[in-house]
Amino acid sequence: MNVPLLIARRYFFSKKKRNIISIISNISMVGVAVGTMALIIVLSVFNGLEDLVRGLYGKSDPDLMISAVQGKSFPVDSAFIDRITAVPGVALVTQVIEDNALLQYHDRQMVVKMKGMSENYFAQSNIDSAIVEGDHRLVRDGQDYALLGAGVQHELSIALDNRLSPLRLLYPRNTGKKLLSMNPETAFNEQAILAGGVFLIEQRIDDSYIFVPLEFARDLLLYGNRRTSLEVRVGDQHYVDDVKEELRQLLGPKFQVLNSDEQHVSLLKAIKVEKMFVFITFAFILLIASLNIFFSLSMLVIDKKKDVAILRAMGATTQLIRNIFLLEGAIVAMVGAITGLVLGVGICWLQQTFHLVSMGMATAVVDSYPVQMQAMDIVLTGLAIIVITVSVSIRPALNAARLDVRDNL
Repeated sequence: MNVPLLIARRYFFSKKKRNIISIISNISMVGVAVGTMALIIVLSVFNGLEDLVRGLYGKSDPDLMISAVQGKSFPVDSAFIDRITAVPGVALVTQVIEDNALLQYHDRQMVVKMKGMSENYFAQSNIDSAIVEGDHRLVRDGQDYALLGAGVQHELSIALDNRLSPLRLLYPRNTGKKLLSMNPETAFNEQAILAGGVFLIEQRIDDSYIFVPLEFARDLLLYGNRRTSLEVRVGDQHYVDDVKEELRQLLGPKFQVLNSDEQHVSLLKAIKVEKMFVFITFAFILLIASLNIFFSLSMLVIDKKKDVAILRAMGATTQLIRNIFLLEGAIVAMVGAITGLVLGVGICWLQQTFHLVSMGMATAVVDSYPVQMQAMDIVLTGLAIIVITVSVSIRPALNAARLDVRDNL
């Protein structure tokens, strides 16, 4: 029989506790419950945001992207593509040319990110599901078409398939001179293309990107056989990280191979850092809420001086007395923590199932706050509560263990 736990439980459920001690204990439990619930909810929201970012970029991101470590582009030929395709797990390789260009429509213009893609791009990307207007095909009946981000279309008020006023894309010519000619006819390469469709993926992409056929981008930018990146789709029966390592060994140090998370490492790292600081902040809030446990235990030690003296006289050790009050603090914290966990998980489940709390913005990509619960968050929250509980309970427990028998009998 665990004597310290038995006595701690009797103290916790005792109806003879002083009213003020009972009030402070209840306040401690409520504080721990609220702090735990808030921590679970906030961490789950950050997990949901992280998954939302991955999902949004997943519509246009490849499984793996190959680019040069130095320089903006690198030469590509059929032999190079064949070497990559021969790697086990590589299901598809898409050639990409991406650079800034000046987009003109009527009397309006803006600088956009132009992305030229080979014909097999839509075989590895889900971007066709993000088309909100028009057709996703870049070539129809021998005619080149451009896909526009919704923000780009809105900024320039572009009408689709307007053959009387096509889009004009301009790119500076590389003349080898430091100063660019002031004559637009000699300073820029220029090509026209029709607007064929509009996509809605994520605001940063929607406000700056247009997609065009690879040959169109190659001719405008005069890239020849050079490409800015190669996008790789990994087969369903293979692991992305295994294929990434194989490609890194094949291509050597001159190339970098990035998976989806590494392509947006800054954004995802920012979310993780914010999540870490939120966890630390709420841990401090839990610590402050748990200070009431310190006060309630201190008062309980004073109230139970005679009980402690009797136990010592009966042969109870210092360790047993100390454990009684440590367990008393643990019970108070555990009741609050379990209550908070149940409430936090329940609220997250309700949000996941019924989408109770909306984003409150008409332009939001999702209607409600994304929530994703993770077991590790619950484990870390539990560990934080254990550390905090021991920290605030150890001093009253030591004071109880040092009580003099003769002075309290």
